[in-house]
Formats: sequence, structure tokens, C-alpha cells
Amino acid sequence: MEVSPDTLEWRDAYKLLIGSILPRPIAFVSTIDENGIANAAPFSFFTAICADPMLICFSPMRRGSDGAKKDTLVNIENTKQFVINIVSESMAKQMNDCAVEFAPEIDELQVTGLTKEPSVSVKVPRIKESLVHLECELYQVLDFGDQAGAGSLVIGKVLNIHVEDSLVHKGRIDTEKLQPIGRMAGHTYTNPLGKTFDIIRK
Repeated sequence: MEVSPDTLEWRDAYKLLIGSILPRPIAFVSTIDENGIANAAPFSFFTAICADPMLICFSPMRRGSDGAKKDTLVNIENTKQFVINIVSESMAKQMNDCAVEFAPEIDELQVTGLTKEPSVSVKVPRIKESLVHLECELYQVLDFGDQAGAGSLVIGKVLNIHVEDSLVHKGRIDTEKLQPIGRMAGHTYTNPLGKTFDIIRK
């Protein structure tokens, strides 16, 4: 099978992407608007860039119905701050509940029963139920179109890291205790610890 992306409607192209690039880690991004109302939304186009400076990135797509920017991106552009909350299996349902397109004036953390915890370096609250938080300031935004199916690359500089004490052993995070989940295609998620194996790099 050969497919030229230029011949595909964007939803079909999206299905090929999310069915091929997996499992994907989840950035559960908390932000605030200019009035201080909190927002939280999950994004599975998410990865690290480099360690010095410590940069991470995630990609919020444009809203599929009308091509508008999502609240997360609008808030980050206005406040220049956000927090990446790493998703453990124990909070998967509440994370998924935050994927609903709430009106901008709705506080998703309040609606879904998640707990706000003050951050150290940014005004944006972190999510207490998460075991790892990356407090970020906006480093750069790259926009790729303004139509439905388009998206942006949000690059954040990590200012502060919170890690639950029990997770850390000899400077490393214990993945089994973190129990992170990944996104598959459709409604499916995965626990990466279901089956793991080691390969020593030569």
C-alpha cells in the first residue's frame, strides 16, 4: 500500500499518524488564562528535545470543527507559562475527562475533581495527583497552518521539576512506581510495563 498525504482528507491522515506512531507519551498540560482560570488538557504529540537547556515540546492541533486554537495554546501564548503533568495509570480516567472541549471559562480541574497544587516557578497550578511535574516557560511556538487538521509546536523550557520522593532511586525514576500510560490509536491506552525487555547499546 502506498499513500500520498496530499491526497488524504486530514482526518484520514491523522488516523494513519496515530496508528503508526505509538505508544505515545501523554503531556497533561495545565495552564491558566489571563483571569487565572485553570485549564487542563492531554496531548499525545509530546517528547523531550534536549537536556541543556532542558527543553520539551508538545503539539496541540487546531480544533477539528472550525480550525480555532485550543484553549491550552491560547493560554500559553498569553501567559508564557504551563506545567506538564505526567500521567500515571491511577489518574487516567480524570485525564480523559479533561479531553472534553469545555468552554474557556470552565475550570477543568474543578469539574473533574483533580487537585490544584501551587507551582514554584510559574503561576500555573500543577496537578497534585500526578507524580512528576515539569514547570515550563514558553521558549517558542511554531505554527503550521490555521485550518482544521493543522497544528503548532510548543517548546517549553523546564524551570522546575517535582518528583514524588518514593519514585527516585540513585538519581533515576522508578518506572514501575510511576506507572505511566501511553496513547494508542482510537480509545486505547497502554501501560508500557506490560512487557519490557532490555537491549544493551553497543
